[in-house]
Amino acid sequence: MHDEQRLPGTPNELGAEWARAAQAEAEAGTTSFDMTVCLTEPIHLLGGIQSYGALLAADDSGVVEVASANTAAVLGSAPEALLGSPLEALLGAEGVATVRGTLDAPTGDRGLCSLALPGSGGNFDVTVYRADGRTVLEFEPRPVETAFRFSQFYPHLRTSLTKLQHERTVVDVCASAVAEIRALTGYDRVVAYRFEGQAGPGEVIAESVSDGLEPWLGLWFPATDIPPQARRLYERNWIRVIYDVDDETAQVLPQVLPGTSAPLDLSDSTLRTVSSFHLEYLRNIGVASSMSVSLLRSGSLWGLIACHGVVPRRLDAEVRAACEFFGVTLSLQLAALEEAQTSQARHDTRTALSRLVTELNTDITQSVTTSVDLLRELIDADTVVLRLDGETTIVSGRDEDLLLPGLEALWDVVPDLAAGEVWSTDNLSAHDASMAAHAEHLSGALVLALDSGSGDLIAWVRPERRASRTWATDPNTPVRVGDHGERLTPRGSSAVYRAVVRGRCVPWTSSDEAVAVEFGRAVTTMVLRHNARLTTLNDELRRANDDLGTYAHVAAHELKEPLRGIFNSTAFIREDAEDLDDTTVRRLDTVQRLAQRMDELINSLLHFAQLGHGALRRTEVDLREAVEGALVIAGPRLAEREVSVDLPAAGQRVWADPDRLSEVLVNLLVNAAKYAREEHPRTVRVHLVGEDEVHVRDNGIGIPPEHRTEVLKLFRRLHKRDAHGGGHGAGLAIVNRIVERHGGQVALHAAPGGGTTVAFTLPRTADQG
Repeated sequence: MHDEQRLPGTPNELGAEWARAAQAEAEAGTTSFDMTVCLTEPIHLLGGIQSYGALLAADDSGVVEVASANTAAVLGSAPEALLGSPLEALLGAEGVATVRGTLDAPTGDRGLCSLALPGSGGNFDVTVYRADGRTVLEFEPRPVETAFRFSQFYPHLRTSLTKLQHERTVVDVCASAVAEIRALTGYDRVVAYRFEGQAGPGEVIAESVSDGLEPWLGLWFPATDIPPQARRLYERNWIRVIYDVDDETAQVLPQVLPGTSAPLDLSDSTLRTVSSFHLEYLRNIGVASSMSVSLLRSGSLWGLIACHGVVPRRLDAEVRAACEFFGVTLSLQLAALEEAQTSQARHDTRTALSRLVTELNTDITQSVTTSVDLLRELIDADTVVLRLDGETTIVSGRDEDLLLPGLEALWDVVPDLAAGEVWSTDNLSAHDASMAAHAEHLSGALVLALDSGSGDLIAWVRPERRASRTWATDPNTPVRVGDHGERLTPRGSSAVYRAVVRGRCVPWTSSDEAVAVEFGRAVTTMVLRHNARLTTLNDELRRANDDLGTYAHVAAHELKEPLRGIFNSTAFIREDAEDLDDTTVRRLDTVQRLAQRMDELINSLLHFAQLGHGALRRTEVDLREAVEGALVIAGPRLAEREVSVDLPAAGQRVWADPDRLSEVLVNLLVNAAKYAREEHPRTVRVHLVGEDEVHVRDNGIGIPPEHRTEVLKLFRRLHKRDAHGGGHGAGLAIVNRIVERHGGQVALHAAPGGGTTVAFTLPRTADQG
């Protein structure tokens, strides 16, 4: 294990990976060691710190409630003397003010300050953060002569970062990074370690290593080397340092927090002690000290910079700050490289997309079949598959008899997707073990939902790719008998395993997914409304829907992109330009607000346009249950305004599309909260009148008679934009559009005693009963 950190939470896919490994070990009978111990170990609550520093935790009044057992050696005061005493007695008034200023500074979750204890207490770098409602201070003695100063190192760091920016591939960037970090820290081995997916194994893709140490470049490490709690904390903390694997842990006193049964949460600790499993792991590979720097992509763990020393090595706070800064910058550079590749892929497919869009027609199967070459130009895949109305059609690719059994199983694996949403995997058997039987012909899939909830999909699928990998240990035997008994014992220097990876296809790239999303946007608004369920529409309605879809597509893509450019450009001007006068700053702020406003209006317009797409799925709906479901969303707004809700009587039923009815009720209930009157009581009542007319009546501020027709139109709002909770005037227009799709009408009336009654009908046709 490269680290042992853990956050509370339900084990994710990696937790399942550990569970599978544990079960495999048990079934093989090779060891009695329980791997779930590593999975469930509360390693952020081990109750100790590394002994070169000291820890104090104080309550909000500044009284020390927690102290490490080594404070006498580090701070000159025994823990018994510190516990129950004010921080000011140790730090002085000036020191306490420095700590409070550090906590109040915009430095994120943690801050670093320098403190000189009164008298001969010494000079310290102090990490300050909040945990369990306490202020935690971690003291590290400053060297008498500090060999490193960030200000001195920055010119070299800037040169290194400039070098990173000129590298063109991920491997080249990581190779430059590990060399620079090793030169900065003096560790004997520094590697860049990239994970295969969020829960997968990792590969060493770059390395800088001292002479005499065996290279690890190209080796793979099992996913079980880094448990899920470690990965979660790597996402939370950029850097983790262990200065000596044989360090004597300094216990935190008392063992549990006053008034609780739990120890102090050290998730954000710099000095946090280390799990015995991890220490054994490091000793077994000849490591005496280590540092890990997280590499994140969109907030998720992408990889690590792992540093190992053959002797104990302590890094002072400024060196760690430089390494953390390097990790943040490297993460941004890797993200920029990926974004550049994705942008280039999008650019390269625009021509193909434009040609494809012009060829789409009312028959999606025919459209995709005739455009299969363009689809393959967009995304490289072995086979293109359509699933419409429960029927699977192989548009192009492998023998149907070979693929169909796997495809029918695939649809059960694909999660529920919204229209235009993409899902992908290069290992279907990891999601459903039964898919392993089809892996030779169907191992991975990139799936685009063509409509929400209908199961209409287009999928690009790939067969199994048998890839040879060199593992640093047998991935099927993570637990072995070592010098210390049955423990999680890693590879020896000569323990290299070569294995063929099966059940996986060539991984889908972010560019593949981005192109699928772009294609989905082109298809969902232009084709799905013209499927077989809408053949009864006449040609004029079809042409009108085509025009509306084109307009919505242009609004969603051609307008939003330059708006984002305008917003970002004004932000860059404010950040980069110096000495802007107040008038210019105010005008830039206005441009940003207007761009954001236009973006929100486009989103509302697109949603309004999309309400006309796709057939309704009408069924018997219990009105009371529908209102209760809508209150899950609208309830907090009503509670905030203290509006009571009178539910319909049980058993009242209407004939409607449940999802669209929910959207109508949410909009009307939210309006009742937004336009509630100032005085109490504030009420809203929903009930059924006759067989098919629903009334939503509130006692709010009401709508003047002359405006009751006007407010049903898109973007018509009677009040200023920010009044009554803000909005764009789309809510009632959306309600009206949905009710019209049901063949009904909306009418607004004055409610008795003030307020508004919104009445809408959901008529039943003769064949609906």
